[in-house]
Amino acid sequence: MSRFIFRSALGKTKYPSIILNQIPQSTPSSLHTSAVNMAKEISKEEIRKRLTPLQYQVTQEKGTERPFSGCYNKTYDAGTYACIVCEQPLFSSETKYDSGCGWPAFNDVLDQGRIKLTPDLSGVGANLLLLISQPGRVRTEVTCAQCGAHLGHVFDDGPPPTRKRFCINSASMNFIPKKDGKAGDS
Repeated sequence: MSRFIFRSALGKTKYPSIILNQIPQSTPSSLHTSAVNMAKEISKEEIRKRLTPLQYQVTQEKGTERPFSGCYNKTYDAGTYACIVCEQPLFSSETKYDSGCGWPAFNDVLDQGRIKLTPDLSGVGANLLLLISQPGRVRTEVTCAQCGAHLGHVFDDGPPPTRKRFCINSASMNFIPKKDGKAGDS
């Protein structure tokens, strides 16, 4: 394969293996199948009725809320953050921290099997030279493994011990306060 990005005869974009090898691999395909099945159970119309326009845009159309506008950006109460679409618990308040980025940030998830990580190549078209010269700059999208809802992105600039910063839209989550004051899986 050439070191350059090119279009195949079918018109699909090909990316050099040097770039794709540095992108984190997603969760097992069985989880993707589970997400597809969950998506079939909940129709887009039903999801649109249940969610606010912003929640729908973020979770179903891969949107991003404005920085510092989300209701959970500065929330530090003990509890669990769950997917707004399917209610699967995803993050604990024990791993939440103030990254200063304007969105809720976590340095870990409750269970790696509850999220799916995929390369986010949106907006790369105008920056092909950057993509080739600095493949580490490709963002990694975070979605709910159960329903496929877009949650946000993960970066490798978080605090120890994980060095991860899960930058998650408030509009994609629901906060469930812990009754006994301790955070964790509800």
